[in-house]
Amino acid sequence: MRFAFDYMQRDGEGDPDEATWLRDQTGGSVYLRLSTRPLEQPARQMAPDLEQDIINGAYWLRRPGPNASVIIAYQGVVAPEAIAATGLLAEDRRDVGLLAITSADRLNAGWQAAERARQRGAVGAMSHIERLLAPPLSRDCRIVTVIDGHPATLSWTGGVYGHSVKSLGGRTFRPDRHDCRPLSASWS
Repeated sequence: MRFAFDYMQRDGEGDPDEATWLRDQTGGSVYLRLSTRPLEQPARQMAPDLEQDIINGAYWLRRPGPNASVIIAYQGVVAPEAIAATGLLAEDRRDVGLLAITSADRLNAGWQAAERARQRGAVGAMSHIERLLAPPLSRDCRIVTVIDGHPATLSWTGGVYGHSVKSLGGRTFRPDRHDCRPLSASWS
């Protein structure tokens, strides 16, 4: 929230940050997705790198190992289901990763901005999502995206390095559906 309040009050001047390729210096609007579903917050020390990853749009809740065949990337109140599904998948798969997405918009904006910068000659431009999904994560590793919104919201993550994606989400509002059966049963 500290970042959001500061971001909304900026004057509109500034250049892109060459680390994230986002126009954070200019400021803008902030989208907050609210839910009535209570979520347990992880107890952790907020290291500067973790705080910056959260602001940039995503962080590894469980970093994938070198032999990962699947990772789950989730956003929002489906966190408990994504965590449970990661545990289930890890029973018979090695090195399963869990990516917590805090802002699909910021991740995508950074990716698009880095691509534009490379097209203009900045060959070293690399976005936050590109760093997160870079090797040692194999291109053969599949991504399952999970969100309490439209499945297409996170489906673009497969285009970053050409990963196969299974996008899960809701197309209608059903407040009675908060269990991991649809997620764990949908991956084959």
